[in-house]
Amino acid sequence: MYVAFSILIIILAVISDAFLTSTNIINVLRQISVIGIMAVGMTFVIATGGIDLSVGAVMALSGVISTSLMRGDSTVPVFAAVLCGILVGVACGGFSGFFISKLEVPEFIATLATMTITRGVCYVYTDGRPITGFSADYKIIGTGLLGPIPIPVIIYFVTILLGVFLLNFSKFGRHVLAVGGNEKASIVSGISAAGVKFCCYIISGVTSAAAGIVLAARTQTGQPVAGEGFELDAITAVVIGGASLSGGSGSVLGSVMGMLIIGVMTNGLDLLNVSSYYQKVIKGVIILVAVLSDRAKKK
Repeated sequence: MYVAFSILIIILAVISDAFLTSTNIINVLRQISVIGIMAVGMTFVIATGGIDLSVGAVMALSGVISTSLMRGDSTVPVFAAVLCGILVGVACGGFSGFFISKLEVPEFIATLATMTITRGVCYVYTDGRPITGFSADYKIIGTGLLGPIPIPVIIYFVTILLGVFLLNFSKFGRHVLAVGGNEKASIVSGISAAGVKFCCYIISGVTSAAAGIVLAARTQTGQPVAGEGFELDAITAVVIGGASLSGGSGSVLGSVMGMLIIGVMTNGLDLLNVSSYYQKVIKGVIILVAVLSDRAKKK
């Protein structure tokens, strides 16, 4: 993975003079930050052997809820609007987690249902219309800078640090990998597999909500259609990063590397004026190669 990333950078640097400029590097980091935040939460879910198809819809609902509180002459503080958006993620993640961990509904079905319900709520809440005209203070979340570094990149970096700590340096992280590796053995060892899964889906909901808030602030609009297809990009980043879809392995830093590979590749193809249609084909091939590589490692 690291070798492939290095080769990709060398090739693009040779082909395009604009690739290794500071402006373009910051642009790449800004572009990957939204889906990258989601991928951190997805790492926990996939590490347990699960999947979360609802992240794109949760992103949209969190964005429209938080932006709706900041419209016009609203006196709601930015912090309160952001908190409400995060609580939306907690609720959606908890909804999926309850059906998966307590009622043993298959992850694919439960999160598909959550995705459909959440997306429907978005359309009902907004009447299918984008939300605009919210305060400049809120927009800073997506468009502001701290020195030369965009605020979304800083939020992504903080999310990475929290994710690394939870998965690699806490008892909860060891339990996540144990449940994904062998759920029955983890239960015999005294681990609450249901509780671990429930928490992982809440983490995924929170990171999706944070990504939705950043996206809404960056685009300066709360869109009920936001995040469509983003769940596939988040899953792709995690799988490219070395996580097994059957659970038991995965790392936040691996997912970050997977996200960087996708972001650099997309940016390079844009600089080379390659059609977005071909980019989808290339991305699909990368997913296939990553999955085949995972199977080969297990054999």
